[in-house]
Amino acid sequence: MDPFVVLVLCLSCLLLLSLWRQSSARGKLPPGPTPVPIIGNVLQVDVKDISKSLSNFSKVYGPVFTVYFGLKPIVVLHGYEAVKEALIDMGEEFSGRGILAVAERANKGHGIIFSNGKTWKDIRRFTLMTLRNFGMGKRSIEDRVQEEARCLVEELRKTKSSPCDPTFILSCPPCNVICSIIFQNRFDYKDQNFLNLLERLNENVRILSSTWLQEKHNQHSGFTIENLVYSVSDLFGAGTETTSTTMRYGLLLLLKHPEVTAKVQEEIGRVVGRHRSPCMQDRSRMPYTDAVVHEIQRYINLLPTNLPHAVTCDIKFRNYYIPKGTTIFTSLSSVLHDEKEFPNPKVFDPGHFLDESGNFKKSDYFMPFSAGKRICLGESLARMELFLFLTTILQNFNLKSLVDPKDLDTTPVANGFASVPPSYQICFNPV
Repeated sequence: MDPFVVLVLCLSCLLLLSLWRQSSARGKLPPGPTPVPIIGNVLQVDVKDISKSLSNFSKVYGPVFTVYFGLKPIVVLHGYEAVKEALIDMGEEFSGRGILAVAERANKGHGIIFSNGKTWKDIRRFTLMTLRNFGMGKRSIEDRVQEEARCLVEELRKTKSSPCDPTFILSCPPCNVICSIIFQNRFDYKDQNFLNLLERLNENVRILSSTWLQEKHNQHSGFTIENLVYSVSDLFGAGTETTSTTMRYGLLLLLKHPEVTAKVQEEIGRVVGRHRSPCMQDRSRMPYTDAVVHEIQRYINLLPTNLPHAVTCDIKFRNYYIPKGTTIFTSLSSVLHDEKEFPNPKVFDPGHFLDESGNFKKSDYFMPFSAGKRICLGESLARMELFLFLTTILQNFNLKSLVDPKDLDTTPVANGFASVPPSYQICFNPV
């Protein structure tokens, strides 16, 4: 038989198999856009703004629908009610971690973020216990964050009000806080070892410890050297990039809205003054500043589709059948930008978190750290860092833009799995 004919027949068989598999799965899963054989719905999704594409699908198919990335079905949950029902009400069933191709190659299922099952539960429990022993949630951690905030101020003074891109310098403080927890020591911002660490955060940071070498031959334990190394790597990656990106985006928004910055600085001057460092006890007396920090996180929507989840067993969800292992996307965008909870959600407005009397107002829709059993391990530390770093900066500096604030563009340059702010220049003028 002619080789070309054989090739055509093989491709035809693959195509028919793909069609059969997709149609078979679609019969049980929630409805969704019709996938193209083999490639699925990839051509219908804007990879630069996945969240917007999913939002458009939800207008047609409702709050629970299925999309295909290649042959792989992904169930998408859109809107507060669906996300809450899954992550909180059915937290155990939705506590699996879905596969993310890049992370799968880098982490190989190890660590805290991308592990599953008993390994994940064991390593998460151990990490929480160890972090508490190292001071997480205690005054000692606040002292370290305050110390790092003071070091950040000194580093910003060295810019002598010259224009600078804050990307690198804002990565240093949160990374140093993690260093102080893990190594019990911070580093000078010019230390070559520290610089190497920052440069390699996107790679696997291999930090070995002999403490658990009793366990290296127990393949059923989560406490293998490899797993612990990746867990430390996760702490650095998640503990540095998310906080520094939020601060970088936050400063851009404060440049864009000088009237907001002025109100924050007035509150800092009234509550904290000029002669001591801000502390977490101040937050309850600074409702406007607290609202601004929350609004920064809500507005920037750092992880629009959250990290992928997976169901841990066959389940029935809203009359749909979802088989064990199915990847789940929970749209945090649809929660953080809900029009009923946050009027004009595309507008940066601290009033979203203030009541009529100017008191801070909590919201169940505030889920930048996700929710349920897979909620961010470092949420309390991140909240502390954002409040203390930003208030300390504004206590000591006036922010100046090189262009008219009205001309600043705050649109993310990428909005796939993470929202990345555009590059900008800023001057830190000492108060």
